[in-house]
Amino acid sequence: MTEEDPPRERGQRPNKTALKREIAARAELLEQATRLNDHELARLGLDEGAIAEIAKVRAIRPSGARKRQLKYCLKQLAEEDFDNLRIYLEDRQSQQVEVNRAFHRLERWRDRLIAEGDALIGEAVAEWPGLDRQQLRQLIRDARRERDTGKPAGAARKLFRHLRELSGL
Repeated sequence: MTEEDPPRERGQRPNKTALKREIAARAELLEQATRLNDHELARLGLDEGAIAEIAKVRAIRPSGARKRQLKYCLKQLAEEDFDNLRIYLEDRQSQQVEVNRAFHRLERWRDRLIAEGDALIGEAVAEWPGLDRQQLRQLIRDARRERDTGKPAGAARKLFRHLRELSGL
């Protein structure tokens, strides 16, 4: 070791495991980016070359070839900053989670209305002030009749659609 060479300290060399985790995270992000269309990718600030590379991956069915193309694309886009893409995908996922949560809530309301009937209409009016009681009672009666006779759940679906319209979803 010469005088010009600084002594090697522990931790100067990149941590191999951390690098692998980072590459895997970027690969997952790139895989999710293949589910977006070119317009969305351009809106996120990716250049034409990056969009073209992602389109090449998108064109291949899931297989070993797709994995190889994904790795190649990852290598080509090594300098690309994926922060905007990561934020966009996280926001998109959280919005989808909220929509799913709202739909599950409406499904519970539908099931409770069918099970409890008129006793729950007061709570429903408190939840949706613009609710037409008469129409709701009719939808509940139809859904109960279908449930009791064992027919397919067309009226229950109609009740759900009515609740979804009231909620604005």
